[in-house]
Amino acid sequence: MTVIDDTQTSLAEIGTLIRGARQNRGLTQTQLAERLSTSQSAIARIEQGSQNLSVELLARINGALDADLLSIGTPRAAHLRVTGGQQLSGTITVKSSKNGAVALLCASLLNRGRTTLRQVARIVEVDRIVDVLRSIGVRATWSADGKDLEIVPPAELDLSAIDEEAARRTRSIIMFLGPLLGRESAFNLPYAGGCDLGTRTVEPHMIALRPFGLDVVATAGQYEATVQPDRPNEITVVLTERGDTVTENALMAAARHPGVTTLRNASPNYMVQDLCFYLELLGVRIEGIGTTTLRVHGLADIDADVEYAPGEDPVEAMSLITAGIVTDSEITVARVPVEFMEIELATLAEMGLRYTLSPEYPAANGRTRLVDVTVRPSELQAPIDKIHPMPFPGLNIDNLPFFAVIAAAASGTTLIHDWVYDNRAIHLTDLTRLGADVRLLDPHRLDVTGPTRWSGAEVSCPPALRPAVVILLGMLAAKGTSVLRNVDIIARGYEQLQERLIELGAQIETFRD
Repeated sequence: MTVIDDTQTSLAEIGTLIRGARQNRGLTQTQLAERLSTSQSAIARIEQGSQNLSVELLARINGALDADLLSIGTPRAAHLRVTGGQQLSGTITVKSSKNGAVALLCASLLNRGRTTLRQVARIVEVDRIVDVLRSIGVRATWSADGKDLEIVPPAELDLSAIDEEAARRTRSIIMFLGPLLGRESAFNLPYAGGCDLGTRTVEPHMIALRPFGLDVVATAGQYEATVQPDRPNEITVVLTERGDTVTENALMAAARHPGVTTLRNASPNYMVQDLCFYLELLGVRIEGIGTTTLRVHGLADIDADVEYAPGEDPVEAMSLITAGIVTDSEITVARVPVEFMEIELATLAEMGLRYTLSPEYPAANGRTRLVDVTVRPSELQAPIDKIHPMPFPGLNIDNLPFFAVIAAAASGTTLIHDWVYDNRAIHLTDLTRLGADVRLLDPHRLDVTGPTRWSGAEVSCPPALRPAVVILLGMLAAKGTSVLRNVDIIARGYEQLQERLIELGAQIETFRD
């Protein structure tokens, strides 16, 4: 259920909820229209967020979908009640990449033409960026089924009208720096927000963008940016951090630089490759995709009508595979981007996980390699070596937290070393509330000893996305009833995760108090 308050909830968010509930009940737009005595086109407008909704119509939609999706009044936090210890079964499909979608939304500002993104993840993080784009004059229109997004920037952006509330609630706003420096001589952006993961400096972004003439001064909650017009034809940037968003920012700056840019120590991760594939459609030539050295042949002006489908999300894939592992279930996770999961799967094989892979097949973008992964009940053992993340092609930094709950299901002690983030390991100690033996050695290292006799508990959601999902997955394994409070952060990175887990047999109820 979502509470409707004009100052806090947009029609687009309401439309997303209605579309998801309709699809989960197996209804077409026409069938829902019949229940409401309206037209299919009206349902399409509602789900697209382009039609005003009366209180009476909201109540009828609740009734037609047999759901408590929407109510009127003061917003209240959402909670999940989980009846754990249930084996899961069936097939679940990985959705497109959230991080890829966010980068592509920012990159659409480079293009004076029309960008159509296919099968976009409908999550809070995406909606916030769309809200920011619309506020500065970009026309962003969802398709009738809510899956595709058409983006057309105006000739001149109105940055003075930027939606500061939406901008401050996402770290992704920092990725506006790269595309904007190719369009504006001076501009302001609100400070970036996002998850509570300790200090995450923006200085690597500044180092990467200074060679393109960007100068940024932080004052009174704003990034005040100026761009110097003179720059050499050939630019070489050595990134001091092989970060995904840093690389993306530099790539977007290079795309509109009418010369050749060499990026060294670049991230070759999945969202960076998605961005490269999109830029190639715009006419930007890029050498070295998938490596740590990129040569970008930029264009002073980009005006192209293009369509692109982001690749599937390896972090969501890892989440779903973990759900099967910790519940001792046989499930198939379809459309797994295997290139970005190979170290994770090799580590799981070392721990004794029984799984099979289908033959490879291409994603909708024609570039990403996909497989279906079937996991089976297994006797897991702690790995001999520690589990730690590395830049791609190492174990994904965002996938590391899932190994904490997997290690809790394995026999023996596993050392988890999260060297990237200051506080994330601390959030994973909440697994002790569910019966796990998790010892915090320091802010970056955990000892996890299993196997765990999971038991239900009430836990407040950690203020970080991946640990929050890890606690939810632990609750799926725990016999009895658990309550996960204040789960809104999960919607930042997952589209209807609990509803999709329910389709596999999980018993999860959303409630508010």
